[in-house]
Amino acid sequence: MGADRFSTAARLKAIGQEAQARVYRAATRRPAPRRSKLTGRAALLALVLCALIVALAYPMRQYIAQRSDIADQRKEAQQAKQRVEQLREEKARWQDNEYVKTQARKRLHFMLPGETGYTVVSPTPSAAPDGDTAGRRSSDEAAAHRPWYDNFWDSVDHADAAGSPRR
Repeated sequence: MGADRFSTAARLKAIGQEAQARVYRAATRRPAPRRSKLTGRAALLALVLCALIVALAYPMRQYIAQRSDIADQRKEAQQAKQRVEQLREEKARWQDNEYVKTQARKRLHFMLPGETGYTVVSPTPSAAPDGDTAGRRSSDEAAAHRPWYDNFWDSVDHADAAGSPRR
């Protein structure tokens, strides 16, 4: 047994001591730093996604703005069609002689032959002192309700009488 330097018991004892030393070293050693969950591939993927979002943001904004413009243009076209239809109806009304006669009597105070026209003149308001626009406003309102030819002749009279105060 001399050839065997170590007996089996001695070998087992040495293996146990080595194992014990390894366990001790592992226990006293700091824990290995944890690897972050963000790997290189994940970081690259996030970078690509951010680049895509930035690259597509402006075209999407333009697309949405153009869709809004198209909707506005369609709305304006619809309003224009409605206005054209109203004007066609009004044109058709003006083709009717009775409507024209009614409008001439109403707006221009025309009379048919044999009719007697009466114009009721309301008393004119007194001249308003400077700075008071109520008198001028009421005379303007009164002028708005008189026939056009009365207003025309009044303006001719006022232009002829230089320096006279306005009614």
